[in-house]
Amino acid sequence: MTGLLNGKVAVVTGGGRDIGRACAMRLAAAGASVAINYHSSAEGAESAVAEISAAGGRAIAMQGDMTKAEDAAALAARAIADLGGQIDTLVHVTGGLVARKTIAEMDIDHWNRVMDLNATSFFHAVKAVLPHMTNGGSIIGLASQAGRDGGGPGASVYAASKGALMTLTRGLAKELGPDIRVNSICPGMIDTDFHNTFSKPEVRAHVANITPLKREGTSEDVANLVAYLASEEAAFITGANIDINGGLLFS
Repeated sequence: MTGLLNGKVAVVTGGGRDIGRACAMRLAAAGASVAINYHSSAEGAESAVAEISAAGGRAIAMQGDMTKAEDAAALAARAIADLGGQIDTLVHVTGGLVARKTIAEMDIDHWNRVMDLNATSFFHAVKAVLPHMTNGGSIIGLASQAGRDGGGPGASVYAASKGALMTLTRGLAKELGPDIRVNSICPGMIDTDFHNTFSKPEVRAHVANITPLKREGTSEDVANLVAYLASEEAAFITGANIDINGGLLFS
C-alpha cells in the first residue's frame, strides 16, 4: 500500500502505543502525514514521530484527553495548522477497560468513566475533525469483539461501550455518506498491553489455541486493516464493523 495515502492527512488518537502507534506508522508508510494524539504514552508517540521523520515523512505528536471536547478540538486544529488544510482520515484508537467489575461491584462513576473513554471520546473526535474533513474522507473507530459477544468476566460495561461505538458507526455512515466513509474494526485477542494487564496468560494461551490461525493477533495486523480502510481501495465500504480475530468469532 505504499503511496496510496500520499498527500493525505491522518489523525490517530491513542497513538502512543500498541495498536494506535502501529496505525500511525502504517499510515505514514502509505504516505500520509500523521497527527498522533497520546494521553500518557509520550515516549511512544515521540519516538513514532522521530521514526516517521527519519523515513522522510511528516508527523506531530500532541498530548490530550479525548474524553474532553476541548482537547479533541485542539488536536484537530494542530493537525490543520502543522500538516495541511484538511483532514482526510481519523483513526480513533482511544479506549480501554479500566478495570474488570461486575454490575454488582461497579458504581455509576465506573460506568460513566468507561462509557466516556470508549464511546464519548469517539463522539468528541468525530465532532472535532468533521469540519476539516474532505470529500472522500474516512473515519475508522476501534470497537472490539466484546461489542459482539458481551466481553469476558467483569467487562459488561466495556462491551456495552464498544457496542455503542459500533452502532454509532452505522448511524454516521448513513449521515455522512456519500462524502465520508465510516467504519470500525472489532479486534479479538491482540498481543497488546491491554491483555498484558487484563487477561491471564493461561487464558491468552487457550484463546490462541482455539483460534483457527493458532495465534494472537499483532498490532501490525490491525494497522494493515486500518490503512486499507483509509485508502481508496476501500471506496465502497462504509457502515461496517469488521472482525479481525483470526477466525475465533464469525459474525
